[in-house]
Amino acid sequence: MQITISFRGKTQKPPVTIDLPEDTTVDDLKKAIYKKIPKYYPDRQRLTFNEKVLQEGKTLNEYEIKNGDTVAFKDLGPQISWKMVFLIEYLGPIVIHPIFYYFKSQIYGEDFEHSKMQEFTYYMIMAHFIKRELETLFVHRFSHGTMPFRNVFKNSFHYHALSGANIAYWVYGPWNASGTSGGERNEWYIWACVAVFVYAQISNFSTHITLRNLRPPGTRVRKIPYGYGFGLVSCPNYFFETVAWFSICVLTNSLAAWLFIVAGFYQMYLWAIKKHKAYRKEFKDYPKNRKAIIPFIA
Repeated sequence: MQITISFRGKTQKPPVTIDLPEDTTVDDLKKAIYKKIPKYYPDRQRLTFNEKVLQEGKTLNEYEIKNGDTVAFKDLGPQISWKMVFLIEYLGPIVIHPIFYYFKSQIYGEDFEHSKMQEFTYYMIMAHFIKRELETLFVHRFSHGTMPFRNVFKNSFHYHALSGANIAYWVYGPWNASGTSGGERNEWYIWACVAVFVYAQISNFSTHITLRNLRPPGTRVRKIPYGYGFGLVSCPNYFFETVAWFSICVLTNSLAAWLFIVAGFYQMYLWAIKKHKAYRKEFKDYPKNRKAIIPFIA
């Protein structure tokens, strides 16, 4: 059958016609467009028919697209893989925190001894983001392959600025040094915060493994997640992430850390609500007692 591709938006091109077999998938159509116009690789394409976005993995017949129909094309612009986006985001704090921690005399203009609070906070934050990088490389499977490259800068700001430079500058400063009121913490207090942090990180990792095992490699399969954490909320990974950062906030008592957790939780809350609604819409037998992100509350 013949499908006409109509270019929308800023793409100033005349319509093109593509010949395809009857059982063509959306993936096949995108590859055919790419073959005809090499600039527009599949991840860069957004195809719609009757105002419906064509999803990869489905056939054109499922959208009732017939011979002679016209499919609208929109260029999404240069793309970058989600895996690379996450690697760039988490790399920021991994680079920034050691700079503030080890080059304190150059940054603050004086030399001082780090307090136990500063020392433990440093290693907790480094462990958190190194864990994130390793999970990105070896655990996560992404339902969406790419995102617009321009969004990398916006996404990275949250991590590089808020959890990177802002927290590092205020937490590792001389006002929190050993012997100061800002840096003094009881031994039991520090270890209690570390214990909560470790528990939350292990729990967060466990939920990531559960989510990974739901989706076979190279697929976009969606299933109802069950197991540790998922009995209470749809997104326990976000809940445990919040608990981990809450322990850092309590340990440091830093406004910079509280700012990061508030901004981060707000974004995770929006994501959780969206995922929760999507689960309930897609799966008729989705557990009704689950909340989105906070057990028994929201």
